[in-house]
Amino acid sequence: MEKEFYCYKNNQKIYVKEYMPDDLASDKIPAVIISHGFGGSGADNDYYCKAFAEDGYAAYCFDFCGGTVADGGRSDGATTDMSVNTECDDLSAVYEYVTSLSYIDEQHITLMGISMGGFVSGLTAAKYGDRIENLIMIYPAICIPDDARMGRLGGGAYDLGNVPDTIECPNGMKIRRRFHEEVKDMDPYLELRKMKGRVLLIQGTNDDVVNYSYAIKAKECYQKGQCQLLMVRNAGHGFSRQQEDSVITAMKMFLAGKKEYLTIQVFITEQNIVEKSDTYQKTEIYFTGYCDSDLFKGSILPGAVDVQEYENDEPKLIRADYTLEGIDQNNEHCKIHIINQKIGEQYKPEITTNSPALSFLKYMELTASLEIFEGGLTVRIFG
Repeated sequence: MEKEFYCYKNNQKIYVKEYMPDDLASDKIPAVIISHGFGGSGADNDYYCKAFAEDGYAAYCFDFCGGTVADGGRSDGATTDMSVNTECDDLSAVYEYVTSLSYIDEQHITLMGISMGGFVSGLTAAKYGDRIENLIMIYPAICIPDDARMGRLGGGAYDLGNVPDTIECPNGMKIRRRFHEEVKDMDPYLELRKMKGRVLLIQGTNDDVVNYSYAIKAKECYQKGQCQLLMVRNAGHGFSRQQEDSVITAMKMFLAGKKEYLTIQVFITEQNIVEKSDTYQKTEIYFTGYCDSDLFKGSILPGAVDVQEYENDEPKLIRADYTLEGIDQNNEHCKIHIINQKIGEQYKPEITTNSPALSFLKYMELTASLEIFEGGLTVRIFG
């Protein structure tokens, strides 16, 4: 169920779109508020909102005032009036409105944002302290203060000795000197660390807009164990649909309180079609790779194979069977055997191991996400 409405910041209208689950599990439900990136719009996050609504959340996206380059967006305000501070105020207005709704559980609010929206979500979550349960930042533009100090806000270029009144950005946005002045002396990590809830940081390793080092440093600014960092291999400043699907699985696991226990890098070595007809195809995909996680470090042994069967282009069987050998968190030599099979729309791994320290994985209900990159994929196992 979808609904459009406006909330207000002073006399400015903020366009908001609400996505609700088809079946309400209770009188009050948790909410996710999603902030778009620099020059974008709330519509950019439609896919994420629908995914959260399907999982039982009320999801909200909105247009920042003056934050949209195309046609000015559906909220009031010009781009030349927009800054990090005004966007934080916009998000606060949306947050206050959403938490006033009778069917929203204000104890279970997640702020989520992409790029500049991720940075703004982080700063706003810090402002509210323990009133925000979860924070999700996707390649957050924590680089903004550094960009101002280098005279390149929004991808533009200007003289720090003579900052122009209006800064022209390559994407067509025009911002004012005020934007620069507000952030040029900011230490973003001192601000972000005031957040008291749980944090998930998602960052591409090949991001040429926000270097991944910002995400690594941001993780370190939070309390030990407070922040999870998910690095998406070979991803840039923007994800493919397959990467988005994997990220959505990771976000849902995070919000459900699940942990990422194993992260396995898989590299495909050979693919063979072993049976084929007009309506049926069976393929065997052989692979190698390694795991480098806190619980286990090791390599995939020879013989690893993923068997895929399709009938009338629909998957009939997708089943990876492989063994890793290495050391567990106690530095004990061990093996882990994994059978990862697609059941419905989910990957459900089953694990056996001779490691006493990892034996708990044998009894857990596990879920996996797959992130495809050229020549292989990243397998994340949650439980």
